[in-house]
Amino acid sequence: MNISGVDKPGVTSMLTDILARYDAFILDIGQSNIHRSLSLGILFKTTSDLSGNIMKELLFKACEIDVNIRFTPISAEDYMRWVSMQGKNRYIITLVGRRVTSRQITNVTNIVTEQGLNIDSIKRLTGRIPLGENGVQTSKACIELSVRGTPKDRGEMQSAFIDLSNNLEVDISLQSDDIYRRCRRLICFDMDSTLIETEVIDELAERAGVGAEVRAITESAMRGEIDFQESFKRRVAMLKGLDVAQMQDIAEKLPITEGLERLMTVLKRVGFKTAILSGGFTYFGNYLKHKYGFDYVYANELEIENGRLTGRYVGDIVDGKRKAELLRLLAQVENVHINQTIAVGDGANDIPMLSTAGLGIAFHAKPKVKANARQSLSTIGLDGILYFIGLKDSNL
Repeated sequence: MNISGVDKPGVTSMLTDILARYDAFILDIGQSNIHRSLSLGILFKTTSDLSGNIMKELLFKACEIDVNIRFTPISAEDYMRWVSMQGKNRYIITLVGRRVTSRQITNVTNIVTEQGLNIDSIKRLTGRIPLGENGVQTSKACIELSVRGTPKDRGEMQSAFIDLSNNLEVDISLQSDDIYRRCRRLICFDMDSTLIETEVIDELAERAGVGAEVRAITESAMRGEIDFQESFKRRVAMLKGLDVAQMQDIAEKLPITEGLERLMTVLKRVGFKTAILSGGFTYFGNYLKHKYGFDYVYANELEIENGRLTGRYVGDIVDGKRKAELLRLLAQVENVHINQTIAVGDGANDIPMLSTAGLGIAFHAKPKVKANARQSLSTIGLDGILYFIGLKDSNL
């Protein structure tokens, strides 16, 4: 039976009470409420000699409480066919942006249909969006679709979602709805242009008077045009002679990425371990660790003599390969499966880490990185990651 109408307290209780009096067996039940509009579905089994009395009482009760009720007979064959579908693959599709539009939903659901999948449920993860242009500029909107079946071509489906993301100002995540998605436990971040809206080495270079030269090398390295280790050595050498007092001033003025504080507060609340794996420098990573409560920091150590940078570094360079190794190491230390890990980054040196993690997210990333990552987030801040792991604003 399908019940619809204005929602009010006690509707479900009153209707199921009638079923209970006839010992009807409930096979399935689902309910949703959109702006006080109720939609309730109950699939129940009873004997044929009781069905007429049950339907009569339910109709009287529906009239009394002013809701609409509709009955549909289901054959045993149809029911068993429905049961057989329960073992099918399930996926979660997440749409997130400043706003979610009908055009975005139309295009996404068209792809779902073309791939032979069925939508089981749709729910909103964000709070309601304020009206007016100012509200749109700062708001976040996210809906989550649960779909069932086996895509005809998952790679083609993923590519179609990426194309939509680029054209319709929305981020679209496609994930298998398995135990790992619901049990993420470790998240590792790149630092520069991810946790902060700058490249620290560029800030240091400005103070050293070589800003333009270092920025050009940085941008080329992030696009993957220059080997990271080579670019790192060249840039660090150009910092020779810089007073280390400049580092504290830069740290205190770092432009923090939108959503970082909210993201870290929630991640700690739900038990995540967090790490910074950066091709930048430990001084700034440790500053963020103390300010926001990260559990681990791995980055590069600048050599200092007599209060000035020497233009050299200490230890091994944390490059793309090393980031992926550290991710695996931290997963072992924290005793979590690699599929329970998340990696977030923006540059070409983050690709190995993003590919290794159970959930790799290219954040406001360079085109090459987005093309290689399974997921991307470009329309809102870092706290958009919370929706990719299924958290709702009402739970935070």
